[in-house]
Amino acid sequence: MAKALSKSQIAGALADKAGISKKQATEILETIADLAYKNAKNTFTLPGLGKLVLVNRAARVGRNPATGATINIPAKRVVKFRVAKAAKDAILGAK
Repeated sequence: MAKALSKSQIAGALADKAGISKKQATEILETIADLAYKNAKNTFTLPGLGKLVLVNRAARVGRNPATGATINIPAKRVVKFRVAKAAKDAILGAK
């Protein structure tokens, strides 16, 4: 399996495609990340990729795999990324 692209590799590819400097491409990536962090509470969508959503996870009973003892897992809020259908089709191929 191939290694994941680093931030500088993504910025370099973006700079080459758009005809801008690598520094400008890095600033664009950082701006998108900042927007995602600030707006994730209201759902942040990256068109063609997916969206960040805030989900309330209910309290539940879990089990310690080492001892078998039951433990109570409290309710909490988590961030999830829902992949867009267009991205799924592009990666996996359409049905």
